[in-house]
Formats: sequence, structure tokens, C-alpha cells
Amino acid sequence: MRDKAAVEAGQITLTFRRWKRPQVLPGRLYRTVVGRLAVDAVDTVPARSITRADAVRAGYPSAAALLRELPGEPGLPIYRVEFHLYDGPDERDDLAQAADLSPTDVEMITARLDRLDRASAIGPWTRQTLELIAAHPERRAPDLAAMVGRERDPFKLDVRKLKNLGLTISFPVGYRVSPRGQAWLTATQGSR
Repeated sequence: MRDKAAVEAGQITLTFRRWKRPQVLPGRLYRTVVGRLAVDAVDTVPARSITRADAVRAGYPSAAALLRELPGEPGLPIYRVEFHLYDGPDERDDLAQAADLSPTDVEMITARLDRLDRASAIGPWTRQTLELIAAHPERRAPDLAAMVGRERDPFKLDVRKLKNLGLTISFPVGYRVSPRGQAWLTATQGSR
């Protein structure tokens, strides 16, 4: 993110990107280094229509400066993306607390985890990671990664995938298996 503090303060509420096709959709929330951003509008625009006011809302002093630094290949369409910082509740928190799993819920979670395992270059990792976090709650990510012979950043990215499914909870240091994650582990014990 170009200027995290300005986005957090609501001073930057617009961005421009060159994409083959839109990478974000209006009405959706996206997790970023700044926090969750709600996309309000996405439009393709010609370069000449970008005003100084647009540039300032995007954190640039002028339209010319914005266009000079605009990422992406020059021949691609320019997308104008309006957004705001979303400070509402994180749906993953509610999902993490939902521990009353039906057999259908267990099957659905299992299917999602199986897909993650199949798509992984390192092979199956989901159950191992959940069990590791359960055995070592709030342990530093580098320590957990080292325990299974992985590098920290790819390990953290994988744990974020589990959090998106409501199976883990992040802490200032480390993680815990959520009530939902523990319910799934209990329900599938010995079956994987």
C-alpha cells in the first residue's frame, strides 16, 4: 500500500491500476496490510480523464505523477478503484467460534482442506499444521515452521488460509486452534 497512514486516516480513498481485467469487485471486502478495505466502485477510465483531485485522493500531487508511477503494462486498461477502510466486525471471528458442526459442516471443511492439500507443492499440510498449533498454542510462527521443516513466510501464509476457514485464531504472538478447528479435529480424529 502506497501510504498506509493516509489510508488509515481516510485521506487516500482511491487507487488506479492497469489490469487485463478487474482484480477487485464493488461491494467486496479485501484484506490488505492496512486492514480490510471495502471496494465502493471499479471503473475503467482513459488516462486523460484522471484529474488532479483524483490524483490527490490516490496520494499523488498531480495526475502526471500518478500516471508516471502507475503500475502495470502501459497498453492495459486503467481501472479507477474507490474504496474505504472497513472497521466492521471480521466474519472470521464469528466463524471461528461456530463449534457446533453438523456432519455436512465436517464434510465441507474436510473437502476444503483436501483441496488445499492437493494444490500444495509441499504435499498435505493442513491437518499437520492444525495439530501442531493445537499442541503449541501461541508459539512463534518461526518456531512452528522450524518444527515441520518449513520457512516462516510460506508457513504463515498457509495458517492464514486456515484462519479464513475459521479454524485458527491469530494472537500478537502465534496462533491457537479455534473452537471450530478443534471441533473439526475431534470429529475427524483417526479418519485422515
